Amino acid sequence: MRHKFFGTGEEGYSPLRKLKVWLSGLRYAISYDFSVAYKVVLSVIVLSVCFYFRQWIDFLLVMVTTGLMLIVEMLNTTIEALCDFVEDRENFKIKVIKDIAAAAAGISILMWLVVFLTEVSRIWYLVYPD
Repeated sequence: MRHKFFGTGEEGYSPLRKLKVWLSGLRYAISYDFSVAYKVVLSVIVLSVCFYFRQWIDFLLVMVTTGLMLIVEMLNTTIEALCDFVEDRENFKIKVIKDIAAAAAGISILMWLVVFLTEVSRIWYLVYPD
């Protein structure tokens, strides 16, 4: 697709090309970032169990927090890669930028973890009612 501001890229809009780029980025994130990969695996397991027990609100809550966490994790990875590309030496300003991005990722992971552990405990009581 042609970039409207820079005038780069190919002419025309192609939804299939957009989907291919989206899946490629997701594949890279899962393949090269272990923190993304294991969270995706854990979330898929919990989502599957919620789906099986027809816990729709729980399913949606896990899906939304997982999506937000993955977005922030991938943006953090992107910011760090760009910072390393722009400045390969020690730079205090780059450190602050990377620390802020890491803090955003940390907050999203904490939110995901609270929802994840809450849902795992709810599922536990569905499977093993005492």
